[in-house]
Amino acid sequence: MTSGTPDATLDTAAPAGIGPFAERVWATPHGLPPFERIAPAHYLPAFDAALASHEAEVAAIAGQAAPATFANTVEALERAGHDLDRVASVFFNLSGSHTNPELQAVERAITPRLARHGSAIYLNADLWARISAIDPEAEGLGPEQRRVLDRYRTRFRRSGADLAPEAKARMAEIAGRMAELGTRFSQNLLADEGAFALPLETEADLAGLPPFLRAASASAAKERGSTHSHVITLSRSLIEPFLVFSTRRDLREKAYEAWTRRGENGGDTDNRGLIAKIVALRAERARLLGFESFAHFKLSDTMAGSPDRAMDLLRDVWTPAHHRAAAERDRLQALIQAEGHNFDLARHDWRHYAEKLRRAEHDLDEGEIKPYLSLDGVIAAAFDTASRLFGLRFEELADAPRYHPDVRAWAVRDADGSEVGLFLGDYFARASKRSGAWMSAFRSQERLNGDVKPIIVNVMNFARAPDGEATLLSFDDARTLFHEFGHALHGLLSDVTYPLLAGTAVSGDFVELPSQLYEHWLEQPEVLRAHARHHRTGEPMPEDLLKRLLAARTFNQGFATIEYTASAIVDMTLHLSSAGEAGLDVAEFEADALKRIAMPAEIAMRHRTPHFAHIFSGDGYAAGYYSYLWSEVLDADAFDAFREAGDIFHPETAARLRRYIYGAGNLRDPGEAYTAFRGRLPSIDPLLRQRGLAA
Repeated sequence: MTSGTPDATLDTAAPAGIGPFAERVWATPHGLPPFERIAPAHYLPAFDAALASHEAEVAAIAGQAAPATFANTVEALERAGHDLDRVASVFFNLSGSHTNPELQAVERAITPRLARHGSAIYLNADLWARISAIDPEAEGLGPEQRRVLDRYRTRFRRSGADLAPEAKARMAEIAGRMAELGTRFSQNLLADEGAFALPLETEADLAGLPPFLRAASASAAKERGSTHSHVITLSRSLIEPFLVFSTRRDLREKAYEAWTRRGENGGDTDNRGLIAKIVALRAERARLLGFESFAHFKLSDTMAGSPDRAMDLLRDVWTPAHHRAAAERDRLQALIQAEGHNFDLARHDWRHYAEKLRRAEHDLDEGEIKPYLSLDGVIAAAFDTASRLFGLRFEELADAPRYHPDVRAWAVRDADGSEVGLFLGDYFARASKRSGAWMSAFRSQERLNGDVKPIIVNVMNFARAPDGEATLLSFDDARTLFHEFGHALHGLLSDVTYPLLAGTAVSGDFVELPSQLYEHWLEQPEVLRAHARHHRTGEPMPEDLLKRLLAARTFNQGFATIEYTASAIVDMTLHLSSAGEAGLDVAEFEADALKRIAMPAEIAMRHRTPHFAHIFSGDGYAAGYYSYLWSEVLDADAFDAFREAGDIFHPETAARLRRYIYGAGNLRDPGEAYTAFRGRLPSIDPLLRQRGLAA
């Protein structure tokens, strides 16, 4: 579907129950979904119609009498499924960012059907025979066409196209069951997060909380319709600062316990049994495909190539981080004793005492930083960075359809004034939104079906300020915004012909490069001087504060590296296992894996297994959480290209970055793409320096 606002036309053959999905195009600004006219009751009928249409399209492609060619088989597959893509993109964006019981019921019903539908395509013997028969040399296919053909062949093989009929049937069963379990995992997690709120009623309950956190917790209480004046929810932008600032150790412990025990509280929302089933099914699927483990299967189609290479990187970082964290722990324990306490540092104490130590060592207080990091100011910084790097311009739209009043929309234009796409920002936490931060697309870029412009959305969970007040971000929140906007640029700047290769459809351990690389610009004095301004006075951040902020960048990096790397190691260890469904005790496995790497008792995994949505809500990051660190090797080295050029906005370097990284989708093997940008493959040394772990 192209962008623009053509007249809506009704397909009279379509079922009346599908509502606006019956319209072949939407007469809305930029072709946005008409959210206000889409009701939950429309989705299942719309999915029914779209699935039937796609099945017919695929059957026609597979059953045609003409010999297989790239055009009549691969291009035809790329053109098929438009209706299904449209319904699914709207539904799954809303089921994550603004759900309700009706949408959750639809999600439980449709995800197994979609999985079975996908399996039926990839296990279609006639279709696979046609794809296998295409001769790229005889047809004179160009580089992008060859890449698309190669990716289709890889997808079919990895889905079981070469298996015997009985094994194919089992692969389809596994896909459907996995989709069902992943949906239940996500909905259980959302339920646990929505069910908890720590009430803060008295001044004693609020002890230590700075004004911005008091305001945010009051806003959270109002948002939830609570009878309490202030509440702390399990939104990261609320609970993390609470753990930092609250002087009530008992309340910190209570909040931390709830945060880290999501998904394992017993009852209907306990995820441990689901995890055992998911791990067993993944292992079975890998064995059917001839792999030693799910981790071997997953990494065979990545830049790392094997679990051994990924684990080598994790171990290379774990050892110096472990030493660094031990030294940090000793300093925090000394601080506790200096205050006259006789308790041992616990997990719910670390952030609180680390903030005190940061104040002592760097004269830096998060409460001093936040007034200079308003949400609007950080958005402006992200946009200005994109403008200076890539020539982009952003125009906020007042009349665009929105799925929630919080959502903001910007038209994005290139330096020559041509349309790039549409960017949506959904920044505030709410009970209808799952936790975390992510980028997604309502429409992806391509040129096969016309000049289709992308509609990209960033979803965050920042704590909203009270009405009339500016929402203030921590530096970590600001980094998250830049990170997700880096993903957004990867989608917006995509410049490919074929949908299969568009935007972020790249290797799992390459997809975080554009996002993590973009974070670097937030930490540049040139950017902060321009955009870190006091939300009331407009005055720039004082130079002394800016210097102290940047000097503290590697503070507490032992802790941060340990909590992340432990999660990645447990993820990989779990998926190297062949433990059967009945044989996996999730809590015991996690504890044993952490014991073997000598996990510090005072630090927990960033994502404990029962709420590890990255790896259990779907397969995306399963046996792939290491990819953040793998991509950090790339991003640290990539930003050095700008340093070496002597200009963080160096035009020639930025042009290469856009051509080979942000705009290239999956046109090339990731190693080739990186080498085309940098001239060589990366070194781990910049990463170790970046995290303050270099010897």
